[in-house]
Amino acid sequence: MADNRPVGVFDSGVGGLTILREIEAQFPSEDLLYFADTAHCPYGAKLAEEIRQLSRSIVEFLLANDAKLIVVACNTASVASLAYLRANFSVPFVGIVPAVKPAAQTTQSKRIGVLATNATFQAAIFDDLIEKFASDTAVVRQICPGWVELVEQGKIDGAEAEGLVARYVAPLLQDQIDTIVLGCTHYPFLRPLIESFIQKTTRAGINVVDPAPAVARQVGRVMAANGLDSSRSASGSVRYFTTGDVEALRQTVRKLLGREMLHVEHVDLVFVE
Repeated sequence: MADNRPVGVFDSGVGGLTILREIEAQFPSEDLLYFADTAHCPYGAKLAEEIRQLSRSIVEFLLANDAKLIVVACNTASVASLAYLRANFSVPFVGIVPAVKPAAQTTQSKRIGVLATNATFQAAIFDDLIEKFASDTAVVRQICPGWVELVEQGKIDGAEAEGLVARYVAPLLQDQIDTIVLGCTHYPFLRPLIESFIQKTTRAGINVVDPAPAVARQVGRVMAANGLDSSRSASGSVRYFTTGDVEALRQTVRKLLGREMLHVEHVDLVFVE
């Protein structure tokens, strides 16, 4: 079996591009739809019900554009709405949660740090992850106000970004952690600054965990299990959609991925009660 329809990927903004590029690398023949809800970004301070309604509207749009599988490429949206989406739509979903499990499996000090949004930490699923996979590990939580906004503006280097990275990574290093989990899909774009700060601050080796490759592998497993793999041998294409400013998204994608978007359009979400 084969299915040449596109894979839908969505995020509150451009953070999900870290997932998109991994899917492209692992499955280059797949067509992709990328939806950036930049008009409502960031999701981290929103109530769970609002995130669910935004997610539902985005899924409706992606399905109307023939998506065969949908990747919720946002930790905050996944913890708030993934169960809800699976209960209301028959399409397969792949979500993302902070990589507590692999971090707990590899830590030597039994002390890990998680960088994420407040909404992610407040969700019951985060406590469940700790109870299930890290009950014998100290998990230090750190919210990072301003990081999502930095990435949305393409500010992944320079003094401002360096200062904000130092502000929120420093407390983790003081807590003697040996593993840092990037619990928001925006944060891998700041990984070079995070690792640079670690190297300047401590001689100890700190493992930084980015879940994007594992999420892409799960996309492959779900496609295979449901007969959704593309039959094409040629490279797939990406269509981009945004609820915000198209030109702003063009500039940010150019900065973050070094590419020009060939197909991009503005979308106004329609909310369904």
